[in-house]
Amino acid sequence: MTRARGPLLTGPWPALCRAGLCLLLAGCAGGPPEGTGDAGERVAAFPVTDWALRSQIEADTAGAAWVHQTFGDRTPTRYQPVLLHGRPAVHAHSAAGNSSLRKAVALPPGRAADVLRFAWFVPRLNAAADLCDSSIDDAVARVVLSFDGDRAGRFTARDHLLSELAQLVTGEPLPYATLMYVWDNRYPVGTVIANPHTARIRQLVVESGPAHLGRWVDIERDVQADFRHAFGETAGPLQGIGLLSDANNTGATVDAWYGPLTLTTAPQRAPVGAAQALAP
Repeated sequence: MTRARGPLLTGPWPALCRAGLCLLLAGCAGGPPEGTGDAGERVAAFPVTDWALRSQIEADTAGAAWVHQTFGDRTPTRYQPVLLHGRPAVHAHSAAGNSSLRKAVALPPGRAADVLRFAWFVPRLNAAADLCDSSIDDAVARVVLSFDGDRAGRFTARDHLLSELAQLVTGEPLPYATLMYVWDNRYPVGTVIANPHTARIRQLVVESGPAHLGRWVDIERDVQADFRHAFGETAGPLQGIGLLSDANNTGATVDAWYGPLTLTTAPQRAPVGAAQALAP
């Protein structure tokens, strides 16, 4: 297993807001009602299309719609429902932009995320991006899962401060843990990259390099196994799922297409002994 590390957070809160706030908030499960919040974020409903109808989370009781979450004065990524090569898709177009498409999820007690299936189509990667450098940590395509858990045992003082900031901006605290599946331009498949500001966000590279550019790539993942691989512990209840394509740090223009996402569930597994958390 390859584990890459980024630098520790230093400097005042404004530096965090400039460098990595949107990535931190991408995994927040819910968010405020449609409209503009106190911090300037905006949540807009996403159209109910064939893509949205085919994106099914087994046993989900939330009944939440997909929403487009933008942040302050940042240029948003554009998410549009389209057809690509006969498949219903969401086209993410980011011209130095950063925003996410996401929905809240609620599973019945005792049920846990099991197998995630999705497909993505990327014509080209962002050669300037590096997920281990917080100043250029953009990615053309990410699928984001957020989870609940015991914050008392795992959150550091910094995590609690970040959670308070997320609460201020979105109306929701920072999730206990966020797992991001990413198509990366430089790190090999299997690499786990901790967010430079909190170890409670990990990115797992599931596609790497240019070999499969310009075609649909179908992905199937064992969420529980991936969570243990990334965090060294058993995943808690799933809170949310989302898409994130961004290029604000590098100033690039990128495109990605996402097919419908489906997630099956299984009985919650008993917790296993947690490995030592990766330092960012």
